Amino acid sequence: MSEFSSYSCVLLLVLLGLNAGSCYGFGTFGFDFHHRYSDPVKGFLAVDELPVKGSPEYYSAMVHRDKIIKGRRLATANDQTPVTFLDGNETYRLDGLGFLHYANVSVGTPALSFLVALDTGSDLFWLPCDCSSCLRTLETSNGQSIDLNIYSPNTSSTSSKVPCNSAMCEQQSRCSSSQSNCPYQVNYLSNGTSSTGFLVEDVLHLTTDDDKTNPVEANITFGCGQFQTGSFLDGAAPNGLFGLGMDNISVPSILAKEKIASNSFSMCFGLDGIGRITFGDRGSSDQGETPFNLRQSHPTYNVSITQINVGQKAGDLQFNAIFDSGTSFTYLNDPAYTLISESFNSLAIEKRHTFNSNSSDLPFEYCYDLSANQTSFQYPVVNLTMEGGDQFFVFDPLIVVSLQIGDVYCLGVVKSDDVNIIGQNFMTGYRMVFDREKVVLGWKASNCSDIEGSNTLPVKPPTAIPPATAVNPEATAGNGNNSGASPNSANRSPRIKYLSYALIIALIPFLP
Repeated sequence: MSEFSSYSCVLLLVLLGLNAGSCYGFGTFGFDFHHRYSDPVKGFLAVDELPVKGSPEYYSAMVHRDKIIKGRRLATANDQTPVTFLDGNETYRLDGLGFLHYANVSVGTPALSFLVALDTGSDLFWLPCDCSSCLRTLETSNGQSIDLNIYSPNTSSTSSKVPCNSAMCEQQSRCSSSQSNCPYQVNYLSNGTSSTGFLVEDVLHLTTDDDKTNPVEANITFGCGQFQTGSFLDGAAPNGLFGLGMDNISVPSILAKEKIASNSFSMCFGLDGIGRITFGDRGSSDQGETPFNLRQSHPTYNVSITQINVGQKAGDLQFNAIFDSGTSFTYLNDPAYTLISESFNSLAIEKRHTFNSNSSDLPFEYCYDLSANQTSFQYPVVNLTMEGGDQFFVFDPLIVVSLQIGDVYCLGVVKSDDVNIIGQNFMTGYRMVFDREKVVLGWKASNCSDIEGSNTLPVKPPTAIPPATAVNPEATAGNGNNSGASPNSANRSPRIKYLSYALIIALIPFLP
């Protein structure tokens, strides 16, 4: 394996689509998602107060947002057809809304569209609903206000309230009677970040994720979020949160129970900030896999990592980590954090950055100076060995930051004081398959532009890779065709310019 990987930067250019979808059949359904810091979505939302990508404040705010809420192949067996959201299966990383991936979903009759954050670290899907505390508008850079849809059970003909005697009601102890509305409250590990309301049932509009695009209406249970606090009022998940966890109340669980889709879904994280989500996707036979570590109460997408490889240095260390799409960066506690960081540092060629008043806000400890005239640089390849032996090569471990004194690149890993989380930055470049039926996590390299035909990046790199490849750090993303590319040449780490404020979020509920 090559000791070094080449580096190039990408400007995340994403278009925000506001469609809706439905689907029939027992198959797979999907929708596009957007990263909340993607430029097109940021341009659409036009939130001027968000920091410019690439500044220390931008990354500091992202990590702050992570910590605020932290706490809690179209394989169509049995003739199943994948399904997705009615608006399409694309998702978008919205950098201005917490550096999360977002999708447009359509709910109710008549249908209303909501731009929701996608979170594998939590279970409940909730929408702002007849709310006394929620965001109703977003301000654009030119002063225009964008009104956000607010759900109401009273205006949807297919809506019904969930009573306390329902099997879906987990907080019956708070009910005054068996026929009362079932309450919910999700508290996040932060200072006062929560969503409170009651449960409702209504139609989620989906569509088959194939050329036929047949509509399907799925009856789901979700939260009517009347009172949001904390980060949900600052721009993180301002229009709802789509929990994708393992609990019975999550949408993937409901779709599987109703035999609308198999008990598996995939999320593809494109190098350009555009991705896809597909319900019923069970992956492909040539994907990497590792089993989930399930606990009886509050199961998560927790896996075991047995080795960290940096360059040609292999460190045997077994630890568990949660794969969480609701976390911007990767968080590791010791000894894993020290092992990966010090191994990277020992192989880095550039001088390690000395932090001062101009860069003290950076959340990353291991950053390296780039000279003013430097046109390329090399960095050590990072990969993880998962339980079972399959390799997980990290395509995008770096962040390039523009400081007043010049540019630096940083290892995009933050030291954690509690749980280990593999965030979306390590998942970039992969189609991740959360197979709850087989109880495994799957992954296969993909550019996300064509799920069936785009998975051309090898899970394991070819052996004939030069030990170091020079790449222009100013380069932007290519045409998205990664056919035949190795993880080394496919890396498209983001470049961020100076910013004054930014949002980051780790959407894991607080669990007692």
